Amino acid sequence: MAVECSSFLKNKFWVLRHGRSIPNEKGIIVSSLENGILEEYRLCPDGVHQARLAGESFLEEIKKRNIGIENIRICFSPFSRTSHTAKVVSSVLNVPFNGPQCKVMEDLRERFFGCSFELMSHDKYPEIWAMDEKDPFTRPEGGESVADVVARLTRALTKMESEFEECTVLVVSHGDPLQILQTIINAAVQTRRTDANDLTSRIQEISVPSVLSQHRKFALNTGELRELV
Repeated sequence: MAVECSSFLKNKFWVLRHGRSIPNEKGIIVSSLENGILEEYRLCPDGVHQARLAGESFLEEIKKRNIGIENIRICFSPFSRTSHTAKVVSSVLNVPFNGPQCKVMEDLRERFFGCSFELMSHDKYPEIWAMDEKDPFTRPEGGESVADVVARLTRALTKMESEFEECTVLVVSHGDPLQILQTIINAAVQTRRTDANDLTSRIQEISVPSVLSQHRKFALNTGELRELV
């Protein structure tokens, strides 16, 4: 359960996959930072609606838990589809998007699948995930492995934990990074034998093929909000 995270995390975390985007509609992979920040790859109208609904759901959750808006932080990937999502959500929450409660973090960016997959059909995703299941330390040609993404997500989490205390943090990112993030935190929570209390050590301990290869079990739909476990 999420409450168990308090044993090694100072903050509560929620994750939100960006709303349906123009790349989703076109059925293409946009994973490089260079392409991802382009406005032509922002949310489509349905995605804006999904982001608004997610913001309303998040607002309802924090009200139920008596969490003040001043204790909310929104951390998001620099890609246009994630920043667009975060902006819509911040508007619903009445949190200034350009204020201190919203923070863009490059380490939350999309997983780069490599030049041989960039701008190609979504139909090629299963090739990558099959590779992940076989060996999550293997990189698609020129791209990032699951382990590579774990390394930068660990940096992002460490930074958030160092900058925020007793906050509720909404992490707005992408399908693969968010399912990988859930995988490592879930495994860290379930690991009872560790003597390592710091976040980096706990994640390093569970970063083994049998754990990382299973990240698809935590897949999110576009615009899906989930409490991090």
